[in-house]
Amino acid sequence: MYLFSITYLGIFSLIISIFSFFNIIYSYYFNLYLNLNCYIYTLSISLFLGCIFIFTKKKNYKISIYYKILTVLIGYFLLTFLISIPYYFSIYNLTFLDSYFEAISGFTSTGFTIIENIKHLDQSLILWRSSSQWIGGLYFLSSIILLIDIFDTSLKKMLTNFLSFDTSETIKQSLKILIIYTLLTFFIFVVLKLINLRTFDSFNLSMTLISSGGFLPVNNLSNIINTNLKEIIFSLMMLSSFFSIFFIYNLIFFKKKNILFIHEDIYLLIYFFVILILFFLILNHGNNFSVILLSLTSSISNIGISLEKSPQNLSFVFLLLVIVGGSFFSTSSGIRFLKFYALFKFSINNLILHARPKNIFLNKYSVSGLNIEDSEIKKYFLSLIIFIISLFILSSLLTISDISLEKSFKLSILTLMNTVNSDMYGLDGFDFQGLSLFTKFYLILFMIIGRIE
Repeated sequence: MYLFSITYLGIFSLIISIFSFFNIIYSYYFNLYLNLNCYIYTLSISLFLGCIFIFTKKKNYKISIYYKILTVLIGYFLLTFLISIPYYFSIYNLTFLDSYFEAISGFTSTGFTIIENIKHLDQSLILWRSSSQWIGGLYFLSSIILLIDIFDTSLKKMLTNFLSFDTSETIKQSLKILIIYTLLTFFIFVVLKLINLRTFDSFNLSMTLISSGGFLPVNNLSNIINTNLKEIIFSLMMLSSFFSIFFIYNLIFFKKKNILFIHEDIYLLIYFFVILILFFLILNHGNNFSVILLSLTSSISNIGISLEKSPQNLSFVFLLLVIVGGSFFSTSSGIRFLKFYALFKFSINNLILHARPKNIFLNKYSVSGLNIEDSEIKKYFLSLIIFIISLFILSSLLTISDISLEKSFKLSILTLMNTVNSDMYGLDGFDFQGLSLFTKFYLILFMIIGRIE
């Protein structure tokens, strides 16, 4: 296997250079010259690095999985440095840490922002913020392919018949992801245009929704999503980052004899409809259907954006939905629903085993009949432990930084789940700009931990 991992970083450097070029064209076309030099700097640096990474001669040897993990981790620091350049050299006098914070928040699809008023931003910089989310979502999905060797056997079987990817298969699957990801973005854009959103808002929001990001092109979502129909359509579009990116593809090319390719999405559909019914039978207190639906889909997809009229009394429930998350192979974060299902089934079977020791209970996914291996249970349990430890550490650090315990706890969950702060979590208007240097550093670090854990 060739040294694909260095080439991998080079490819994404070139993608950043392409978006830089688009921003230069956009700025020229609409006479937005104030931040033009920022994109020229970014284009030059990212193009230079991309060419070095791609065209440098590489030795022919097999890469260890640890080297791949290191490559993905380096990418989160290096690529966000390139994305931070337009912020730093813009006319808004942002410090390097604030610029890097904004870049990390976008690239990890979190959505925390140090910018207080979006209306004051140059349109090209708004476009750059949205682009950073789109690139980050693509990087996350491609990283799963790059690291496929360490994922669960069930996940491998759901994606492909290959249980281990060589270079050609990695490239093939990555190109497939790029095409599907781009087509879904375009589809969301067209749908948002059909509900009479202006082109600029539709384009930015399509990149936000597909990447499970939190950046908006306006200060308040309610300014543009202002009718029941718009709220319902917008909610349905948010599900694109909840289900597997291959969901529609697998439905079209579905083989009747192999349900593995869609079995996780079947569970997610059941999960979605169950919580939707529960919300309207038990938790809904006078809120209309469209508002609850938007808050619900925004939470389960780890996007987090909300309307001003979203019910704040259900913030704890929404946070629980954020923790669960969506599909393994989606841009959403969260611990993942299938992990909770496997852990729950394993726990129930072990409890029953104590009551009926002579019986044999198999740990299987009901829909597909696929066995849940003990090694997978250990991985799922480990990821849960990592989340709990990370939550405790970050909450403690934020509390020491003079943030109230309640806000520290909520903000820690949203940081680790890469979900934006909003009204429905009681954190709208949180002042990231005024945080201390060390607090911003903590949040940057844990946004990355949340994305790769």
